Amino acid sequence: MNNPKAFPLEQLRVACQQCSLRELCLPLGLDGNELRRLDQIVRPRRQLLRGEFLYHEGAPFQKLFAVRSGSIKTTGLTEDGRIQVLSFYFPGEILGIDAIQADRHACSAEALEATEVCEIPYQQLSDLARALPGLQRQLLRIMSGEVVRDQSLLLALGTLKAEERVATCLLSFSERQRRQGLPDDQLLLSMSRQDLGDYLGLALETVSRILSRFQDAGLLKVQGKRVSVLDMAGLRAAAASGCAN
Repeated sequence: MNNPKAFPLEQLRVACQQCSLRELCLPLGLDGNELRRLDQIVRPRRQLLRGEFLYHEGAPFQKLFAVRSGSIKTTGLTEDGRIQVLSFYFPGEILGIDAIQADRHACSAEALEATEVCEIPYQQLSDLARALPGLQRQLLRIMSGEVVRDQSLLLALGTLKAEERVATCLLSFSERQRRQGLPDDQLLLSMSRQDLGDYLGLALETVSRILSRFQDAGLLKVQGKRVSVLDMAGLRAAAASGCAN
């Protein structure tokens, strides 16, 4: 292939069956024959550098993307032209679902670090899902998860105090990391504090101040982008009450 970032197709053909993320991604619940059929439509993996865009807002929708490693943020423009961080995606999670209805991407997707994604042509996936009920159920489950995540964010922005927003976000990252089989108390925040603030509807200074407050209360140990959760129960209490005591 002409794309120097692409892996040989033969390497990908066994990726879904052997991938450590298969229980998080589209292959969940598929048998060996169904996995082989899914492998046949997944395109060679694509590698992104930090700051490189996977797609831009308004681009025609053709593919879904599964994060294999690294992380991605999605952003949109507000009415006054400001960039708003909409979501973060981690290994095992699918991007592009929000573009299915309009056939165009409603946001831009940018790599937060060196990132690798699997490309899944949507039309082929849709055709295959009609033939494989297990794949169809998994696709619907992923779509449902997107809806739930959006609703949770709206709840956080609409009703939670600043401390509760930050604590809830950290707990979400912790749970998503646990699902990857990684320690849920050792977080690596690939996004900037500014990105985190934009996502939560908080000023950069507020996010930094709350992280420092949580650290002083013994809930966290913050070292740059590395955040160790020292008191998970206390962090959950902070998410529920907004109090770090």
